[in-house]
Amino acid sequence: MRIGLLTGGGDCPGLNAAIRAVVKQATGEYGYTVTGFRNGWRGVVDGDVVPLGRPDIRNVLPVGGTLLGTARFHPHAEDGGLDGVLATLEAERIDSLICIGGDGTLHAAQQVAQAGVDVVAIPKTIDNDVEGTDLSIGFHTAVNIATEALDRVHTTAESHNRVMVVEVMGRHAGWIAVNAGIAGGAEVVLAPEEPFDIEAVVKYLRHRHRAHANFSIVVVAEGALPKAGSAMEYEQALGRFGEIVAGSIGERVAAEIAERTGFDTRLTVLGHVQRGGEPTPTDRILGSRFGVAAVDAASRGESQVMTALRGESVVMVPLAEIAGKVKHVPSELLRVAQVLA
Repeated sequence: MRIGLLTGGGDCPGLNAAIRAVVKQATGEYGYTVTGFRNGWRGVVDGDVVPLGRPDIRNVLPVGGTLLGTARFHPHAEDGGLDGVLATLEAERIDSLICIGGDGTLHAAQQVAQAGVDVVAIPKTIDNDVEGTDLSIGFHTAVNIATEALDRVHTTAESHNRVMVVEVMGRHAGWIAVNAGIAGGAEVVLAPEEPFDIEAVVKYLRHRHRAHANFSIVVVAEGALPKAGSAMEYEQALGRFGEIVAGSIGERVAAEIAERTGFDTRLTVLGHVQRGGEPTPTDRILGSRFGVAAVDAASRGESQVMTALRGESVVMVPLAEIAGKVKHVPSELLRVAQVLA
């Protein structure tokens, strides 16, 4: 069997662990060959291929990013894109294609599968918002990075009697904001799941600074929005690919707090720092488990499925069940963040 492999969308820690596992399982356990496509779906369309063997994956386990490169490119959204994918896969005699990516890459994977290609998907996103799996590759490392950042701004906030607003990633779901906010002891956590009232935030901060402490930490997910009709009007700023412009909501929240309270307020935008660096052991293990499971699924002839962590087990779920869905932070976890403020 000839297996194709790509990583699409944004990079994250743990991708190389998954690539390594795919290559080792495919070549070692089954004697398959693995062909990598550079720069995600764009590499498939362009025929930008690289053979992958054991020498290519040596020492990559602790390395962040992806040795295959990646790009935000969706073939079904480009003229001739799907035809280009099919032509390349036929030319390379690919029997099964393993796609590692987030919601955009997985949606493209389903479109390619419906065109007749055997596809197995692996979920990765630091946002942890892929439906159907408890964890996605990259999330654990991102939370660790964000938590460390909160620990660091905590000391400077306390030293200078400041309100520190920290913006983290999370366009549609606040998994990083909520988890890092709880772990880092934030006083306020603003997530996309629950639009916020800036007056309530300001009221709480005033009370805290009068009664308990003279500093505060506010964590804001990039996709957080004020309640409709509230005292704060805001329209998300979007970039050329529809992504939220980093710092836009954080800057606005910090300005509102400073203006309404008079407190010295500063903003820290973590941005792409959350994507970089060495993966945690959890992400290395998760990527490895997903990679092995994906090759096993391909060997069984399965298609239009995604590896998923359910409890302690890795299972396969149909892409059709998760396509177009967002896994939101549950209300119980949101409540914990609020109670501990």
